[in-house]
Amino acid sequence: MFLYRMLLRLYPAWFRAEYGEEMCAVFASRRQRENPLALWATAVVDIVVNAIRIQTDVLMRDLGWTLRLLRQAPGFTLTAVLVIALGIGGNSAAFALLDHVLLRPLPFPQSEELVALYQTDFPKGNPRTAVTPPNFLDWRALGRSFVSMGAYIGILTPMNLAGQGEPIRLDAAIVSSDLFQTLRIQPTAGRSFIAADDLPETATTAILSHSIAISLFGSAAKAVGKMIRLDTQLVTVSGVMPPGFAFPFRDTDIWLPLKSWDNRRNHMLAVVGRLRQEVYLKRARADLGVIASQLERAYPGDNKGIGIGAVRLRDDLSPQSRILVIAVFGAASCLLLIACMNLANLLFARVMLRKQELAVRFAIGAARERLLRQLLTESLGLAIAGGALGMLLTVAATPALRVLVPSGLPVGASPDVNWRVFGFAAALTSVTSVLFGTGPAWRSSREADLTTLRSRSASGHRTDRLRVLLVLAEVAGTVTLLVGAGLLLKAIWRVEGVNPGFRTEGVLTLRTALPIATPPVRRHEFYTRVQTQVRALPGVTSAGYISFLPMTFGGGNFPVSVPDRTEAQEVQAHARFVTPGYFATLEIPLLRGRDISEGDNATAPAVAVISQSLAVRMWPGQNPIGRQMIFGGASRSVVGVVGEVAVRGLEASSLPQVYFSSDQVPSGLAFYAPKDLVVRASANPMALAPAVRRIIHEADADQAISDVQSLEDLVAAQTATRRAQLRVLGGFAGIALLLAAVGIHGLVSFWASSRTREVGVRIALGAGRRDILNMFLRQGLLLGAGGVAVGAPLAFVVGRAITPLLFGVDPADPATYASAALLSLTMALAGSLRPAIRAAGVDPAISIRAE
Repeated sequence: MFLYRMLLRLYPAWFRAEYGEEMCAVFASRRQRENPLALWATAVVDIVVNAIRIQTDVLMRDLGWTLRLLRQAPGFTLTAVLVIALGIGGNSAAFALLDHVLLRPLPFPQSEELVALYQTDFPKGNPRTAVTPPNFLDWRALGRSFVSMGAYIGILTPMNLAGQGEPIRLDAAIVSSDLFQTLRIQPTAGRSFIAADDLPETATTAILSHSIAISLFGSAAKAVGKMIRLDTQLVTVSGVMPPGFAFPFRDTDIWLPLKSWDNRRNHMLAVVGRLRQEVYLKRARADLGVIASQLERAYPGDNKGIGIGAVRLRDDLSPQSRILVIAVFGAASCLLLIACMNLANLLFARVMLRKQELAVRFAIGAARERLLRQLLTESLGLAIAGGALGMLLTVAATPALRVLVPSGLPVGASPDVNWRVFGFAAALTSVTSVLFGTGPAWRSSREADLTTLRSRSASGHRTDRLRVLLVLAEVAGTVTLLVGAGLLLKAIWRVEGVNPGFRTEGVLTLRTALPIATPPVRRHEFYTRVQTQVRALPGVTSAGYISFLPMTFGGGNFPVSVPDRTEAQEVQAHARFVTPGYFATLEIPLLRGRDISEGDNATAPAVAVISQSLAVRMWPGQNPIGRQMIFGGASRSVVGVVGEVAVRGLEASSLPQVYFSSDQVPSGLAFYAPKDLVVRASANPMALAPAVRRIIHEADADQAISDVQSLEDLVAAQTATRRAQLRVLGGFAGIALLLAAVGIHGLVSFWASSRTREVGVRIALGAGRRDILNMFLRQGLLLGAGGVAVGAPLAFVVGRAITPLLFGVDPADPATYASAALLSLTMALAGSLRPAIRAAGVDPAISIRAE
């Protein structure tokens, strides 16, 4: 009978109480005369079917009752649904970002086996550097822990596509033939690269991205076998990658085979390896350490102190990117907790107002289990409605988070709302309804008795204390979010206060990447013609070319030194090639000597202009003008010193800079020849774009033009991610502030309504209206102050956790904490004002008579 009684628990408690014993007696009687197996089969089916029917019937009646009750209180219903929607919507959108960046497997088969490999040079203070091609070949040959390895140049190569209509620029990724094999990704049409494609004597083939193939040829299949002209070279399309493939860079248009394998000092490659199935990363690192030691002994000149680092490709993120995503999710979780506590407070207020009703229902025979079930159904209905609205908010808000996705991650640019996000939102809805609806429902069902029916008061000391704790927690969470947003705001101010080293206003920028094989004479003619005609345009004050604009991904770091110094005394510097007029266009100050001039041509002595920091490091306390420096194995004369430029961005520390004449580019560095044109105008620079385009096309009809933007926009993009994070956290903090105000308003309103008789007596005995007003305002301020006291230490812990995002701002910044505290107290005062005014307006005669 024990098993049968357990089966009866599928029925509601009231049903078991009324019919349970009778059903047990019938079952016991049938056991004596029927086959046990048939009896149990019949009993189980009968109980399950009828239990489902009864439970469904009860649920439908409860839902109908719930809908009627909620329609009778539209203000409460709307507030509760909005509170749940804001919490679940914000948290689900943040989870979509977290899942997209940190949790979801990379879009490659068995992606957990993929490892990013790099060189280390700790003796020189370089924990991570690019890999030289010969070292990659040695790693691939000696690495027993890896199935395969692939490599690619760590920067996109701009190339001009001509002969297919209007010239366009394609961003090419230069990869080894075994990269796609390592990733286990094959073209959707055509073939992948093969080992022969890496040989210099083999005709060059190319693999197109799916979008480029469609735009050029209409379909992937039609693109295979076609000839296209990249720069001055004819290339055969051998394949087309699948839609959405984004490796090694998100903006890759075309993949070309890597054909350069010499020079053990040319750090140019990023390497990806696939581990063997039985090999763990720890063992692979040990094997790589052995390989590094072998290569150091074999090549003591080039590989001295060179180690090999390895990290899971999924984890190959900067600490700042990881912390940024986690911080957004943490802030959303904090908002969700605040929303849930606000919901619990609303439900407590709701059931306190219904205590008399519940007591009457109990007095006429309703079971406590039935009352509890009814209340839980109400909270579940609110949670489902709020969860549905929250998912709509998630779908609307998720695209706005795309700017927070790290650009170097081989995933799509925008988080998507998929089944994982829907499942997370459904789980949040369930947890919200159970955790924060059970407490008020349980307490109300337990207190529904005749004592409550006889009581005229809706108050309860334990309930009051619990609601106070909930409000304090809301304010504490709000303070934490306010402090986090305030610290980030201050960090943005500091970043924007960094002097980039040039004046951004009134400058047009665009890219015209001549083919690498363009002869120097043709380059000089192109630069001269374009600059001469652009400078003649109305409103143009100056123009110039540079290899790569400051704060853009490109250029290179090169060793420079003074003659007769050792390799250990070399200085790493950012190197750029410029045309005359570049420094004047960007208004980079010339501190000593002269600018690059027209006379610094290919037949003139090689010259260099250096930054102030490079002058100090190479010739401390001396005048560098006229001194010789070594670059690329050749000597150059320093002719000028200019101010520092934030080459790597406003936040990153830049190496010293060195500039060379555009007519003196060494043959092996044609990739670093000038590409970016800068034009300073006296009016709106973007208005010059059509005229500049015409001039460039007249100079070279096959020249593609790209990246047309103002220099102001380029610099503003440096803080785009920070601004997006600030908008997200600021939005969360604003919503939390509103919810906390609602919580304080609700609690103070409850206190005011439950103390109506006391207020009437106080006024009758001579208390002034101002005294009553101050009494309730003081209670609201005490709630706010208590929340600030609890939230400030929590905010400090959060501030310490996001220190890498603060750009030198102290996590304990007093002004930020003071501002957050002031906002929270103002919110507490605003939330208390209306109920305090209402309490102060009580008529003592009416309130006492009503009691």
